Amino acid sequence: MTPRHDVVVVGSGHNGLVCAAYLARAGLDVHVVERDTVIGGATSTVERYPGHRTDRGSSAHLMIRHTGIPEELGLEAHGLRYVDCDPWGFAPAPPRSDAPPIVFHRDLDATCASIAAACGEADAGAYREFVRRWDVLAGRMMKGFAVRPTAPGLGSAFLGADDLRDPFGAVQTFLSSGDALLDAMFTSERLKAALSWFGAQSGPPMSHPATAPMIGFAALMHRIPPGRAIGGSGALAESLSAAVRAHGGTVTAGAGATSIRRSGSGWRVDTEGGRSLYCSAVVAACHVHTTLDLLAGELPAATLDGWRRRIRPGFGLGMAVRLGTDALPTYPGVPTSTSAHGLQLLVTDRRHLDRRYGVAAAGGLDADPAVLAMSFSALDPSLAPEGRHELTLWSQWHPRHLADGRGWSEEGAAEADRIIAVADRFAPGLADSIVHRHVQTPEDLETELGLIGGNVMHVEMSLDQMLPMRPHPDLRGHAVPGADGVFLAGASTHPGGGVIGTSGRTVARLVTRRLGRSARRRRGSRAQ
Repeated sequence: MTPRHDVVVVGSGHNGLVCAAYLARAGLDVHVVERDTVIGGATSTVERYPGHRTDRGSSAHLMIRHTGIPEELGLEAHGLRYVDCDPWGFAPAPPRSDAPPIVFHRDLDATCASIAAACGEADAGAYREFVRRWDVLAGRMMKGFAVRPTAPGLGSAFLGADDLRDPFGAVQTFLSSGDALLDAMFTSERLKAALSWFGAQSGPPMSHPATAPMIGFAALMHRIPPGRAIGGSGALAESLSAAVRAHGGTVTAGAGATSIRRSGSGWRVDTEGGRSLYCSAVVAACHVHTTLDLLAGELPAATLDGWRRRIRPGFGLGMAVRLGTDALPTYPGVPTSTSAHGLQLLVTDRRHLDRRYGVAAAGGLDADPAVLAMSFSALDPSLAPEGRHELTLWSQWHPRHLADGRGWSEEGAAEADRIIAVADRFAPGLADSIVHRHVQTPEDLETELGLIGGNVMHVEMSLDQMLPMRPHPDLRGHAVPGADGVFLAGASTHPGGGVIGTSGRTVARLVTRRLGRSARRRRGSRAQ
């Protein structure tokens, strides 16, 4: 059958929508299909309780504003507006301590002044040197994230002219653990713990190899801090959907793909409800394991099973407690204008993180979760009714499958209580301010958002599953061998999880080059 569309995109997460927006802008006929009734995947916002706009996945957008994607796609014209999280990070002193907090401002001088007061002049100077060095290195990382993970592409992005004299030194820098970086530069455990917890938001603990860059990314927060999309994280998805439609593309919800099959020289995407979409190319922007399921019967079972076994979602990453409150969290002696605008890093010792990861890896839960608090209604009052606030408590690490046969239906509420208790120790009175509460366990993240294993990064962000190994060496080029015309985008692919969008942009370029003018001619003939 003659293709009715140039491209069908499976999944409306932000990478899928970024890809679709670029393709539509290039003149291709694009159709996005989404299983959920809500567009945006893990970048979506819903009304969990009356008058509140609650994120379902991401909340702070750390990376996409460093990519140029919002500007290239003109998303501001489609309603997207970011406000800076500044201060972007806040690390309170341990409970019952009168020590000053560590405050990470966009302004480097203000940040160093805060570090000097909390940790001493030596660490303040070391932080300034850290930012100087990693501003360059993290900038190169962003360039590497914007290209296909080939050796020439990554080499030219990651290695500067100075590194050519000592390439092994540069490689060691990127392959070092976060802990090694922190121990080499700083003395204060509080500062190390805050930066370690920031870096761990990418998934692995900072004791693992190649995690130094995850901490180094903090240097770029002094260029452009994390952004909060006005109206919720879903405002990004809404603006991307509007951009797709503005260029003639289609985005539909409530009928996901059930299979991807060859059809003549193109492809057929079958959807829930029995509808089939015919196209020249497919972009699977869903979880890679879901994509392999959709291709079952199209590729040899042994090949698909081999990929599935080698691609590890991991044991789980975290869980979120979404709260509607009648007050912002208040940290003793600190104004909310200092604490409430950014990432509230409620960890003061890295041993806490190491213990948490170890217990979770064994399928367990302990009494002291590691917590990150975000209260973005302080920046965007539209998220909650007057006099109310929207608060997210994110905690790592939580296994998708608990030991001893326990289920999350049994343990979810108690674990949420423990997460709230940690936040309340740092910000006394927080627990008493809660009016509404919604808990997202790893099981809930899997069921609602398709995040297999409860991992918001799709595939574990370990060294063996990054760069040209992500999600598998056979699939490193954003394409599926043996299924010519099926492309892979999303957090399962290079560069990984987080709100960044570069995977979608990279795949849009590949598809546009593949289909070229013939696709645009077909679209023009259909319009006549």
